[in-house]
Amino acid sequence: MAKIPKEAAKRHNQALDLVKSDKRLSLDDRLFILENFHEGATNMNGLAGAFFTPEGLARDLSIEVAECDSIIDLCAGIGRLSFACMHSAKRIVCVEQNPEYAEVGRRVMPEAEWIVSDVFSIGDVGRFSWAISNPPFGAIKTGSVFEGSYSGAKFEYKVIELASRIADWGTFIVPQTSAPFRYSGRQTYSVEIDKECQKFIEQTGIELGMNCGIDTSTYLDEWKGVSPMCEIVICEFGKDEELEAAVPVIAESQLSLFDAA
Repeated sequence: MAKIPKEAAKRHNQALDLVKSDKRLSLDDRLFILENFHEGATNMNGLAGAFFTPEGLARDLSIEVAECDSIIDLCAGIGRLSFACMHSAKRIVCVEQNPEYAEVGRRVMPEAEWIVSDVFSIGDVGRFSWAISNPPFGAIKTGSVFEGSYSGAKFEYKVIELASRIADWGTFIVPQTSAPFRYSGRQTYSVEIDKECQKFIEQTGIELGMNCGIDTSTYLDEWKGVSPMCEIVICEFGKDEELEAAVPVIAESQLSLFDAA
């Protein structure tokens, strides 16, 4: 368990009280949980590379998700991205392997279907219009064997390749060095592709496109315990004419519901 400031711990416990309560949560209650549930209070999230998305960054990501039939949120945490995108899809499925996070997420996003599983063990979940994710960053061990074309160690690339098999489009938060461009925190946009990114692109054929101009450095001080420089990347995995017309920016180049009881 990580040590967090006394006031943050107090708000975290208040958020847990709402999660455990029998009351029907208001929108304000759900926002309070999202803002104050601290992922490091009972979990060694740093070791897992898992940190929850700041509210503003989640809202900015939602700009790059068009209205569609269905969204799958991979590595959903407590549902911050899904909450930001809730009006974009008729159906949302959240995949999260941590049962505690999933319990909180079901209270934050009761509209969603929750799958408590490692993302690489979800089996046949069908096809979705869109995949979204703020996956753990870096060389994180997977809970099961990853089967894909990408042979490297970066977890975020593995999640994107998984998404390419189950969704037509994808919007992802990745470390800046994992994107093929640099924009956030810079004066100008530039194309920069390191060896690992080049390997991912060559091995999978997936192009990681630029967003509409979102500078994620705005939210550097709003992460809990870290300040990662990130980029939002957009991927077109499959052809869907209706979605293609609705997308704000074109990229450049088994089901087991969580039982809270």
